[in-house]
Amino acid sequence: MARYDNDYGGWPPYVPVAERRALAEQLVAKLRKQGKAIEPVVITKRAIAGTFWGKAWCDNLERYSDFAYRLDRGRSYVRNGAVLDLQITPLEVKGLVLGSETYTVAIKVAAPPEPHWNAICRDCAGGIDSLVELLQGRLSTAAMTRICREGDGLFPKPSEITFSCSCPDYASMCKHVAALLYGVGARLDEKPDLLFRLRAVDEHDLLSHLNTDSLVSTGASADRILESDDMAALFGLEMSGAEVPAETEQPAVPGAVRREAGRSKAKPGGVRKR
Repeated sequence: MARYDNDYGGWPPYVPVAERRALAEQLVAKLRKQGKAIEPVVITKRAIAGTFWGKAWCDNLERYSDFAYRLDRGRSYVRNGAVLDLQITPLEVKGLVLGSETYTVAIKVAAPPEPHWNAICRDCAGGIDSLVELLQGRLSTAAMTRICREGDGLFPKPSEITFSCSCPDYASMCKHVAALLYGVGARLDEKPDLLFRLRAVDEHDLLSHLNTDSLVSTGASADRILESDDMAALFGLEMSGAEVPAETEQPAVPGAVRREAGRSKAKPGGVRKR
């Protein structure tokens, strides 16, 4: 367990940011060497989060005005690499945060009532066209506004969150808890589906408005309806939508079976289902 010497009248001494980061990296390496599967939060840019879901989570935290001071300290902690581990499971976030010692933090989140979640799904009908679009945050303005709406959106209210920390801080939300909360925003940049896991809801429910009657003949399911730009986003490709040239017929080879020429072509703006 890391601990700084305390010779400043009850307050821990100031430790430069570079030293804190170096210590955090050493602790992470030590824990991994011990065989512990930990997932530190590493911020490589100035902003804690850069994608729709990460930003939306952090923006929701900013609404917690009662914790403004603690949130500010938490932002500094997560940027400095103090969140050594962050694990998201249904209705709970657990982690290790480096302060004057290494502290254990637990955050519990209530599941939204079923009528609440059903209302979100109903109000978002028609504003989400695919699972990829949903997870990438490329939603209609109406759908984004509804999902992020204060009070009855997908993000938890202060009254739906309880937290604990092994530090001696008497505050209801200490800076270590705040750091872990911001760490969730950073993690959602990488894995946005973790938000739905945390709230214990199924993101596929938001796609229930899709008309699957026309898909019966192809056997496709709603969550597999992907436009060409969705595929490009998934695989980092640039897809122009132009037809793929037919495969050139191969010369006949004795004892071999000739391959059929003119194989299937890609449809402009879509993906051919087999």
